[in-house]
Formats: sequence, C-alpha cells, structure tokens
Amino acid sequence: MPFFGLGIHVIIAIFFAIHAVRNQRSLYWLFILFSFPLLGSIAYFVVEYLPGSKMNRGMGQAAAGAVSLLDPAREVREARAAFDLSPSAQNRMRLAKALLARGETQESIQHFDACLSGPFGKDPEFLYAAASAKLQGGQIPQALELAKTLRASVPDYLAERAMLLLAQAYAAAGDQESARGEFSAAVDRFGSVEARARYAIFAAGANDLACAKQLYEELAHSERHWNSQIRSLNRPWLQQVERAIAAGGRS
Repeated sequence: MPFFGLGIHVIIAIFFAIHAVRNQRSLYWLFILFSFPLLGSIAYFVVEYLPGSKMNRGMGQAAAGAVSLLDPAREVREARAAFDLSPSAQNRMRLAKALLARGETQESIQHFDACLSGPFGKDPEFLYAAASAKLQGGQIPQALELAKTLRASVPDYLAERAMLLLAQAYAAAGDQESARGEFSAAVDRFGSVEARARYAIFAAGANDLACAKQLYEELAHSERHWNSQIRSLNRPWLQQVERAIAAGGRS
C-alpha cells in the first residue's frame, strides 16, 4: 500500500507538471512538484490550477508557504547556483523571482532589468513579478509602466492580480482616481477577500472612511459563512482593514 500511495502522488505531480508546461507557468514549479510530490501538488492545485475560481487565494498562499517552510532559502540557493553555472535568461528569471520571494528586492530588480529586453520581456508572469519588485523597491514610475503593459494584455488566470497590482501602482504614484477605478473594477469582477480588503485599505488611507467601512461590513458578513480554516486564512486581511480604518479615523 505505501508504494501504491507513492505512485498516486507521482502521477498527480506529473499531471500538474504537464499543466505547468502547457500553460507556460514558471518552471520552478517542476522542481517543487518532483521534489515534494504530495505537498507540491497541493500547492500547485491551489496556487495555479484554480486561480480563476472563487476560492480565495489565501489558501494557495498558505500552501505555497508550507513548501517554503521546508527550506526557506533553498530556492534562492539553487537558483543562484544554476545561474552561476549557466547564466541563461531562464536561470536569471528563476533567480530574480526567488530573490523577490525572499524579500531581496534590489538584487531581484537588477536581474529583472536584465531580462526586460530578452525572451521574457512580454511574458505575463515576468511582467507581474518585475512590476511587483519595482513597486516594492520604490521605483514607482517603472512599476506603473510595467503594470500598465501587463494590464493591457493580461490572461484570465492573472487578471485579478494584475488589476490589484496596477491599482497599487497608481496609488503609490498619487493617482487616486485611477487607483480607485482599478480597485473597484477588481471588486466588481472578482469580489474576492483580497480585492475587497485592498480596496478598503486604500479607501481608508484616502480618507474615504464610508467606502472603507462598507467594504469591511461586506467582508464581516462573508466571514459568517466561512469555516474555521478559511476564517484563519482570511482573518489577517480583516485585521489589516480594521487597523487602516482606525488609523483613518484618527487622522
């Protein structure tokens, strides 16, 4: 029986690996899937296989976090080793994403910049990661341009993340009207916990407490229907909104 169970895990991992290749997902998924067939398959299922569903992506983030807990620095270490051995565009891209995930933003930006004119320059996942890195690194105009480029031709599986990223870039650039438009569109189209929470946090920061409180009430109403697992995953979003509203009320 143990061998049979292991075989099922491997088959599932192969299925998701095929899906990753066919749908041009990041190749680091292949490493995760075949290094940790069971946990990797769970992470891929929630993070990538159902990204357009109504499931909250917080569950996917938790699964991905479980993978990183096995060895938080392993992907950066192995990505750097692969790039040192073969400084290809693909290996540079892998290293840039790994560095960004570890919070090493400035070094990741250097690698993303080197990839801009290469084969990944128009890849949606690359544009999202590069714009995220520049936004985190304070390079707001560059982040905004990349986010606009992504938004103009974003595939469905990345649409919500692209809209929220562009909204954050607009907000960071001081374009409150455009930011509000993107946040509102994301809420109308997807209605996810993250979209409502990010919009509420933005609204509170823009002194629109009425909008922020309405969004918070919608989240609180939804919370009544969550099971304990979903509630624990989404509770940090509600707490962030609560803090933003409290801070807005004191300003």
